[in-house]
Amino acid sequence: MIREFFEVERAAQRPLVAAFVISTEGSTYRKPGAFMLFSVSGYQCGLLSGGCLEGDLQDHALQLLSGSGRSLVRHYDSRGSDDTIWGLGLGCEGAMDILLLRIDSSNGYQPLAGLFEADDDQGKAAFDINVKTGVVSVSINIETTLSNDVFTIASEKTTRLLLCGAGPDAEPVVTLAHLLGWRVTAVDHRPAYLDARRFDLRTRLLHTDGFALPKDFRFDDFDAAIVMSHHLTADEQYLRMLADTGISYIGLLGPLARRERLFASLGSVAKKLVSRMRAPIGLDLGARTPEEIALSIVAEIQAALNHREGAPFSFKR
Repeated sequence: MIREFFEVERAAQRPLVAAFVISTEGSTYRKPGAFMLFSVSGYQCGLLSGGCLEGDLQDHALQLLSGSGRSLVRHYDSRGSDDTIWGLGLGCEGAMDILLLRIDSSNGYQPLAGLFEADDDQGKAAFDINVKTGVVSVSINIETTLSNDVFTIASEKTTRLLLCGAGPDAEPVVTLAHLLGWRVTAVDHRPAYLDARRFDLRTRLLHTDGFALPKDFRFDDFDAAIVMSHHLTADEQYLRMLADTGISYIGLLGPLARRERLFASLGSVAKKLVSRMRAPIGLDLGARTPEEIALSIVAEIQAALNHREGAPFSFKR
């Protein structure tokens, strides 16, 4: 992941080049605000074009890392031509401007250090980058925009997922969520399931002792919650806890009959959940294995948080 890679390089005081998409036209793989990193060792982390431009970008990144400037902008345009462009053979029918910026200890590894810190604090931050000089400064704007010679990049909130139940089928959900860069907290009333060796090291594990969580636990910090303990009494308790939260997506694992049984037990509390509840959870992918079910769940959350139906692009006209 980009954050982890950045922290390792910063801790070692090694310079990096961040490549930011600053403007696009037509069909492009990534949109303004997306970025990737290049290291002095030649390693690259992230993608901006699906692999079409990264080799060319790396050549220019290595120039900056060798000391030949602080920033530069590369323009790529593959619209309206079947010819190979720059020898890359893109054919993507889009145009991108990409800013390459050297970041190191001399500029405090900004703007990335500030953007990541804002996400940790669940706050907002934005930085202005002069695309000609590479000078970075704190911005009063909180939107990612390009105006004249200044590119403003604003922090984006990382998706935070709460798992209520840490059984074996939670493991692939955690794995896929972390691949997307989400932050995951798993809670369970059964201590044996909260074995750190079963999960990615970044996963926060919490024991719900008597279904009570620490006093500083904030449900509203989460964007989505999945109730998947496979235990009716426990699932009912988790749903009761979630009912008074502002979490917009609440998914319940299990068939429709199980949901109706739980709603009957919840009584009037169920009314607080109906509009946010996805039960049975997941998209209809024909999933059978734990990994396939995890994919259907994570895909539905991704679609729901982006206010999408999860329908195939080929169905759109």
